[in-house]
Amino acid sequence: MKSPRPVRIGIVVGEASGDVLGSGLIQALRERIPGVEFEGIAGPLMRAEGCRSLFPMERLSIVGITELLGSLWSILAMRRRLLRHFLLNPPDVFIGIDAPQFNIGFERKLRSAGIRTVHYVSPTIWAWRSYRINDIRKAVDRILVLFPFEEELYRKQSIPVTYVGHPLADAFYKVPDRMAVRKTLGLRDDSVIIGLLPGSRRSELRRHADLLVKTAKWLHGRNSKLEFVAAFVGEETRALFLDALARNGAGDLPLTVLVGQSRDVMIASDVVVLASGTAALEAALLQRAMVVTYKVSWPSYLLLRMLAHVKLVSMVNNLAGRELVPEFLQHHATPVAIGKAVEFFLTHPEQRNEVVREMARIMESLRQGASERAAEAVCEVLAETDGRSPGG
Repeated sequence: MKSPRPVRIGIVVGEASGDVLGSGLIQALRERIPGVEFEGIAGPLMRAEGCRSLFPMERLSIVGITELLGSLWSILAMRRRLLRHFLLNPPDVFIGIDAPQFNIGFERKLRSAGIRTVHYVSPTIWAWRSYRINDIRKAVDRILVLFPFEEELYRKQSIPVTYVGHPLADAFYKVPDRMAVRKTLGLRDDSVIIGLLPGSRRSELRRHADLLVKTAKWLHGRNSKLEFVAAFVGEETRALFLDALARNGAGDLPLTVLVGQSRDVMIASDVVVLASGTAALEAALLQRAMVVTYKVSWPSYLLLRMLAHVKLVSMVNNLAGRELVPEFLQHHATPVAIGKAVEFFLTHPEQRNEVVREMARIMESLRQGASERAAEAVCEVLAETDGRSPGG
């Protein structure tokens, strides 16, 4: 008797945070579906779990209108080739992880061809461009959301949805020992340390590197005992930051520069200055006071302002329903403004501790066993495909 063919799952991620989600989901699905195969666009963590990557993930790691335009034709060509591959070799289900500009339209085309689709991580329709919910309705058989308020939004629109919580919250069940991490990094126990995390993409470094260097210079000019630690995802982004140090005459700053240790930098720091995104969520889970900033090109910013439904950018603040941590965007993001916010946390420990306690309370609600819940939802969609149990 011929054994059944293995379940094939198409999957696409566009950046490092999606790679983390994808690797956890692959692990959880392998436990449920013997012999399952994965292919598409994957990051290093997913490739380590056995996912076959047909194109490099880095080609999708783009933010902003002007940045997108510079790579548009390359991305469209890659999208056409990947679509042709999946139409000729249909997977049992396709999972798009975040990267909505790429994945939502891609999922719609696959679904029109009869391929089941799951989208993991809701686009921020609650924040801006709410009209996209109509595209999502046409694109997905199920959407998996990370935050509790998103579930009700989709239910009201009769879109199949599963709230899975956030995998990062599952990973941060215990706050690490700050002093132990400082020792590992070669930092003194009694130092007052400011962490600098300007972002993971090249475009983010170009927007934030000079800003964070100037902020560090301003802070150090007012308190020469402060020390700084910066972390980067790779040598390329590190080099962009070092260029900013040289441009701004900041070579004498007491600064430690690390690659691939952003989490350790957060743990070791008294206050973290970071680019808005997943890093802010990580800092909240690690119970670290933070100051959030973000800059994009002016065309991108003006479009965001026209289409935005919320005034707060950081997810930490949106979950809190108020500006729990200070955030400085676009022209409001200046070295003095950011520096004063850092100083406030350093000189008002009671208020800083209150912010940390509130973050801990909010983050606890996100611990749901996300990868396992997401895998169960994918299995449900697979079972709906042809009435058989996954893998059978």
